[in-house]
This record gives sequence, C-alpha cells and structure tokens, in this order.
Amino acid sequence: WQILCDNNEIPVAITTDFTTYIEQRQELLFEQFDKVSDLLATDKLPGVAIENEKLVISPVISNMPDAATQFGDRIYNLLPRIKLTEILVEVDSWTGFTKHFTHLQTGELASNKIILLSTILADAINLGLVKMAEALPSPDLTFERLAWVDDWYIRDETYSKALAEIINFHTKIPFSAYWGDGKTSSSDGQRFKAAGPKSFNEEINAKYGTDRSVTFYTHISDQYGPFHTNVIYATDRDATHVLDGLMYHETDLKIEEHFTDTNGFTDHVFGICHLLGFRFCPRMRDLASKKLHFFDGVNQNSLLSPFLGEKINVKLIAACWDDILRLATSVSIGTVTASLIMRKLASYPRQNKLAIALREVGRIERTLFTLYWLQSPQLRRKATSELNKGELKNSLSRAVFFHRLGEVRDRSFEDQSIRASGLNLAVAAIVLWNTVYLENAVNLLKSEGVIIPEEYLQHLSPMGWEHINLTGDYIWNLKSASSIDNLRPLRRKKTNFKLS
Repeated sequence: WQILCDNNEIPVAITTDFTTYIEQRQELLFEQFDKVSDLLATDKLPGVAIENEKLVISPVISNMPDAATQFGDRIYNLLPRIKLTEILVEVDSWTGFTKHFTHLQTGELASNKIILLSTILADAINLGLVKMAEALPSPDLTFERLAWVDDWYIRDETYSKALAEIINFHTKIPFSAYWGDGKTSSSDGQRFKAAGPKSFNEEINAKYGTDRSVTFYTHISDQYGPFHTNVIYATDRDATHVLDGLMYHETDLKIEEHFTDTNGFTDHVFGICHLLGFRFCPRMRDLASKKLHFFDGVNQNSLLSPFLGEKINVKLIAACWDDILRLATSVSIGTVTASLIMRKLASYPRQNKLAIALREVGRIERTLFTLYWLQSPQLRRKATSELNKGELKNSLSRAVFFHRLGEVRDRSFEDQSIRASGLNLAVAAIVLWNTVYLENAVNLLKSEGVIIPEEYLQHLSPMGWEHINLTGDYIWNLKSASSIDNLRPLRRKKTNFKLS
C-alpha cells in the first residue's frame, strides 16, 4: 500500500487528494440541487411532482410499438428449428469454447468432445450424470466416463473461460449493437428451490415462503450476454454481490454503467462503485421516500427542503480517507473479494468508523443519482429496459433448467456453482445462436426489399426458445454444424413479408 501511495499508482477512478475530491463533489451537488429546485418550481421535471409534501414519480410506460412485437414473432418464425445439442455443437464450431475445458493436472484437451458436451449439458438442464448416461444413445457413453470428465475437466475456472469465449464472440456480431454498446449491464438473482438433505448454503427466505432455496445471481450485458454468475445464499441481499460480477468476469466487456433493482442497492455499493469507476443506477422502489443528503451551503429553503435528511459528515470522510482508498484498492487488485468486504461492512457495529465513512461517500453518490433520476425520464426508461433483459434471461434459464422439477439437489457449494455455470453457458450459447440467425433473417428480408424500422430491431430479443427443442433425444452429430459463413436455411422460401 505504501509503495502504491509513494508512486501515485492507487487504482481508483477518482482523485486521491481529499480536498480536491470533496470540493468537486460539493460543487456538483450544489449545482444539481439548484437545478432540480428550479425545475420543480417551474413544473419542468417530466413525470415528477410534489403532492402533499411528497415526491410523486410517474411510472415508466412501455414505448414498444405493437407492430414491433408482431415483427419479432414473424422473425422468430423464420428461424430453423433446432435441438439444444445442435446449438452447443454449432456454437462450439464458431467459438471453440470447448478448448478451455482442460485437464486439471496435464492441461490437455478432452479426447472425446461428445462426452465433454454431454457433461456440460447435464449441468445445464439439471439432468445429472446418471440420467444423462441413460439418455445417451451410445452404450459407450457410460456414467463412469462422464464422471471422469466431470472430475478432471469441469470446474469454475474452465466454465468462466468458455463463457468469456462465447460472450466475446457475441459482442463482435454487428447485430448486437442494436441492443447496446456493451458498456452497460444489469444483475438480478433467480431463486431455485432446494430439495433433499440440507446443505450449508441453503436458507429459507420468508419473502418466498417456507421452502429452502438457493439463488443464482447473474450479470447480463445490454447486449443480452450473461457474462457472470454465482451461487449465493437465498437470504443474502443482492447488493453484497453486485461488484463481484463487475470486477471478476473474464470477458472483454468494459462495463461503465450498472443497473439493479431495489435489492441490489445500499449506500456502501454506491460508494465503492463510485470509487472504482462504475456508474451505479439502481431502480429503487421507494426512491421518493429516500432522504437527500447535503453539504453546508445547500439552500435549505427550496422546494427540496422537505426531502432533506442528514448532513454529510465531511470530517469523518476526511479522517478515514486513506482507509477508504485502501479498501477500494484491495477490491480493485483482488486482495479481497468485493462480496466478502461488503458482507463485513454490513455486519460491523455502528461505531465502526470505516463502514460509516464509506456510507457517507455512498450518500453523496446516492443523492446525486436521485437528482439525475428526477431530471431524466430517459434514465428511468433505460433502467426498466435493462432490468427487463434480466427477466427475459430468467425465463429462458427456467425453461432450460427443467429436469428434477427445476430444483437444485446438489449438496455442496462447489456442485451448485458448477450447475449454475453450466446453465449460464447454455443460455449464453442460445443467445449467441439466436443473434446470428436473427441477423441472417433480417438481412434476408432487407434483401427482398422489406423496409424494417430501426426501432423494431432494438426491441428484438435473442432470448426466444420456441424454435428450440430442449427435451427429447440427446444426440450429438459433430459433423452437422453449420459454419458462421454457411448457416442453416431459414424456415421459408422467399416470399412477400409485410409489416402492418
């Protein structure tokens, strides 16, 4: 730490001089308070009003045209029908993701790709190795061979590298740019029931009833690519794990802005995200009831005065400034995982100075974010749009993870993590395959003279699965894969395609 300080190499995204930092934040906060107060006074904040001394924010209304939904249905009707096994084979032929599943000791590739893909599929669809061996058509594909590959080739490290290969390929497809530039992401947890004897990380979350469960917490880019997932306690707050996906994914994505729902927000997350250079944008359900925090000098007689809370404790931030920078550095360079330090900060008693000081930094950023949120209907709409992508991913994951009643029956955290990684890899493969063929279908229509509005393509999601056979025979034909330059034929001959 001392060496980093002496060489001015502290890896944070802000100025490390406290005086400069606090003056910049004060100036920005004063400016935004005055701006929002003036807009409120002239009734120029779209969708925001004060009623009975309460802020009222109008809900975001979907701007998707009905014709765009109809267009999406018609485009998907053009995609060839395919089995999940064929998607994995085809995506591997494009990306070579299986090359990352190497032997734990020797580093060699698996000699039998069919056994490797079968093991991955057993994780993805929650079938398990015993049932997968029974479902495979060849008597040579035994449980013992699947288990051997699972022991030596399947682990979090290999899954992460394989997932990165798929996501990186997906970001380079021109069609992905219709959904975003790859610099924005969102995250959400998906709950799965747990069955069988209780393991250490299964808990009962009263919000979901009395059943034990685990949560797969996944980060997804604005291009629909699920680039990181991990297993967390069902009772854990999502906010504890927000930074893990942003810091420790292995893809080439350069995330700058991140959205979550209410469960992903705390003042500590606001603080650390700011220190590390991420713009944190939670869609807080009770945002209108949150108090705004301020510095000395803020006009307390404006229309925002009823919503002011406690004053920012500048002296405490100054006293703990070196410790705050050191904590952010520890997260940045991986000395400690973000989720671990977030959990520790949340469990500290109130008298812990560092936890309170970081909370004060977070309060500054949360207040600034709230003022931006009130001014920008575009930001509110974007938050809804990005979180909806996560909901679509959850629906696809539920459809893929259908065996054993969709219940997680693995006992150890390692096995549950492998199961989550297999599911996420399969979802990423489906997203990539859909994107390639959606682009092919759109290009065909354009070549036939069909005029397609750009906004329709922005609303077209690669999360559909009606054309994919997720069940049935698990047959592998490695020679049947189409190349990226010679795709499968679409499901129709050239004919008139009209947009109503």
